[in-house]
Amino acid sequence: MIDAPPLERLPRTDGHAIAYRRRPGVASRAGFVWLGGFRSDMDGTKAVVLDAWAAGGQRPFLRFDYFGHGASTGDFADGTIGRWKDDALAAIDRLTDGPQVLVGSSMGGWIAILAALARPDRVAGLYLIAPAPDFTERLMRPNLSEAAQAALDRDGVWLEPSDYDPEPTPITRRLLDESRDHLVLDGPIRLDVPVRIVQGRRDPDVPWEHALAVMNALTSDDVVLHLVKNGDHRLSTSNDLERLLRVAGTLGGLADAAL
Repeated sequence: MIDAPPLERLPRTDGHAIAYRRRPGVASRAGFVWLGGFRSDMDGTKAVVLDAWAAGGQRPFLRFDYFGHGASTGDFADGTIGRWKDDALAAIDRLTDGPQVLVGSSMGGWIAILAALARPDRVAGLYLIAPAPDFTERLMRPNLSEAAQAALDRDGVWLEPSDYDPEPTPITRRLLDESRDHLVLDGPIRLDVPVRIVQGRRDPDVPWEHALAVMNALTSDDVVLHLVKNGDHRLSTSNDLERLLRVAGTLGGLADAAL
């Protein structure tokens, strides 16, 4: 069993702090950065498995929690896509060196794309797992019930029942409205890096057609979509995790060759 790197904190200018775990590596290996999903944290199964894989290959690996997530400070309900994108950019700018492969899970896929567009000179590849760019506008807003919309109009927040947590997830009107400033699927996503997408066909949260839309929007010629017939949203079975590492190895090799 490989020990996890120590928990550290990156201060932000507003007095909050990003919690992170950073594993060093050798200069001949491109780094990997884990970007987690909506209300998830850096100690989830896939992030931990990738961290151990990175340790075995002496590859730099960074995982962190956004504002209001996991061990970071802040109230989740005060978070927005823009805030979480800024957290990712702060982590990349201040905690990594050289080219990075951004690994984005679910909402993290959206954050990874936004970060790559903002820092094209730092990103050597994208690894998108059940990616959910624009989910607030394309997947959430159209499916709001009348009761949910009424709560948003009345209170500015709707408490959405969660399949992954006993506590409901607060969805705020500010989150939905602010996210419109960060939509990426309305036009081409102009990135020229290798991209690998893994998507479950039986994902109840992000339809597989959404991953296809992401692939079609990317301008890179090197985009591969792995569609898993029986895959769900978590993609954390033993077979899923083996695939996770195989694909990571492919992207890592491509990024290393470009150093």
